[in-house]
Amino acid sequence: MFPLLFGFMNIQYLLMVLLPGMVLSGGASWLVKTRFAKYSKVPSARGYTGQMAAQKLLDYANIKDVQVVRVDGMLTDHYNPTTKKLALSSAVFDQTSVAAIGVATHEAGHAIQHATSYYPLKWRSAIVPVANIGTKFGTYGMMIGLAFLYGGSVFGKGVFIVGALAFLMFVLFQLVTLPVEFNASNRAKQLVVEAGIVSEQEREGIDKVLNAAAMTYVAAFVSSLLTLMYFVMKSGLLNSRRN
Repeated sequence: MFPLLFGFMNIQYLLMVLLPGMVLSGGASWLVKTRFAKYSKVPSARGYTGQMAAQKLLDYANIKDVQVVRVDGMLTDHYNPTTKKLALSSAVFDQTSVAAIGVATHEAGHAIQHATSYYPLKWRSAIVPVANIGTKFGTYGMMIGLAFLYGGSVFGKGVFIVGALAFLMFVLFQLVTLPVEFNASNRAKQLVVEAGIVSEQEREGIDKVLNAAAMTYVAAFVSSLLTLMYFVMKSGLLNSRRN
């Protein structure tokens, strides 16, 4: 919204960043909600709830120091490596559906990553502080830098570069997040059958739910990358370096 307030932001922003981002994010969100709703109506034959499935997977991986807890909200499920708490939303914690088991075991996959020192997870955790700065101030820094550049100020280049580097760290965080999320899902898909939580036939629904969820991270990364590329293009700094 804010970039459209400036004169140097034109139809290019709409076509190159805003619309593709809305289509990708909206499509991924719709797919997650649709598949979760569909497979929430498919009960697990073996009767595991999300909480039971997550605990079963933790026990199967011989992880004894992670607590499975309930958290408010819809699809707010997450694993916190600092507190070693695996939080499941009400739509997952008590439910015996294929969808609930898929989400719960995905989060258990993150706990297994943490226990086995999965490197991309460690990298993502290390980037978090600078990524938080990038997501809060990176875009504004680039916008202010562009305003100075277009106004002929000598400070424009420096301000823009600082903002671009801050936003780049956020983009790198999203990039590292991709293997973390895909790996957690792959662990869940494999171990959920090995541990006897669901049958091979039921795993099809889990695959579809987790694959849809993974697309939300891909959409977020692509949208942020398009934003960074657009601002860098509008700054003209790459052209000036070539000249």
